[in-house]
Amino acid sequence: MKNTTLLFLTILVFFSCKQDTKTTDYKNETLDVTTSIYPENISKIFDAHGTLDVWNTMQSLVFTMPKPDGDEITTTNLKSRESLIEMPSHTIGFDGNELWLSQKDTTTYKGNPRFYYNLMFYFYSMPFILADDGISYKDTEPLNFKGKDYPGILISYDAGVGESPDDEYILYYNPETYKMEWLAYTVTYFSKEKGKEFHFIKYSDWQTVEGLKLPKTLTWYNYENNQPTTKRNDVNFVNVSILKTKPDDSMFKKPEDAKTIE
Repeated sequence: MKNTTLLFLTILVFFSCKQDTKTTDYKNETLDVTTSIYPENISKIFDAHGTLDVWNTMQSLVFTMPKPDGDEITTTNLKSRESLIEMPSHTIGFDGNELWLSQKDTTTYKGNPRFYYNLMFYFYSMPFILADDGISYKDTEPLNFKGKDYPGILISYDAGVGESPDDEYILYYNPETYKMEWLAYTVTYFSKEKGKEFHFIKYSDWQTVEGLKLPKTLTWYNYENNQPTTKRNDVNFVNVSILKTKPDDSMFKKPEDAKTIE
């Protein structure tokens, strides 16, 4: 009788535990992936600029930079990072594997296409570009500019990520609104050595496109002792579009008359 009672109680406990166990169907759940992957402060920065979820639905970005010698139009596939930069006398393209330069007239291109082809896209896509794979985040000393402190996040890259993985960035943000205010960055492409001098860009003029806050004007500053000093120049962005449809792959293919950039 004791054994029968013990067996009955064991079965009862088993079924009680099984009934209390709840299986969650995560297909029907809305999960906040951002906060589970990224530090809280940069997650709040993404949110302040329209959310990373909205950015991740976009597949193409186009912007125009007016310049004294004519407009410069950049088109980028946000998923594959294929890009096309159309200038009055030249076109730079990247098809995902090969970088190329095409001349429209006899004017010599004076820049470095490999250094430049994704440079302005990178600056323009802040802060969302800092959600890429292979990035590490670390809180750093705040920037004090004209009596106001801006908390900083040091951005570094895993080996082999991008053209210059030794580059470092510091994103400084407004502690009340979490909007991005400054970017400090080093340049290692030419020296191939870890940079010691930080350059500074002021992010303060934003435009809303498809629910995302994207730069309208970027302001470069002079610097001294790794601190911004005085305004140097503005770069303006017009005719900005960001779309959920990807650009036509054919636009990034190398023309027959283009030169491959090694």
